[in-house]
Amino acid sequence: MENFVPPTKVPESETEDWHPADVLAALKKRGHTLAGLSVANGYHPTAAGKALKRSWPALEQIIAGALGVQPAVIWPSRYRDHATEKAGQ
Repeated sequence: MENFVPPTKVPESETEDWHPADVLAALKKRGHTLAGLSVANGYHPTAAGKALKRSWPALEQIIAGALGVQPAVIWPSRYRDHATEKAGQ
C-alpha cells in the first residue's frame, strides 16, 4: 500500500472547482443523475453534463440546488468575479 493514490482529488480550498466526478458522485449519493435533472427541468438529457465543462448558469443553479449548495461552492472560479463586483458596490 505504499503507492496508494486517492481516487479523486478533493478541492484543497474554497477557491478550487469541484472535479466533475465529484459532482457526479455527490448527485448519485442524493439519488440524482445529470440526465434526470436536465429532463425534469425541461432541458435535453445531455444539457446538465455540459455545465460541468463550461459555464451555464441556469443549469449550474439546478445542479447546485440538487446538492443543497450555491453554485459558487461547486464552481468558485466561475463566480469569483461576481462576488468581487458585489463586494465593491
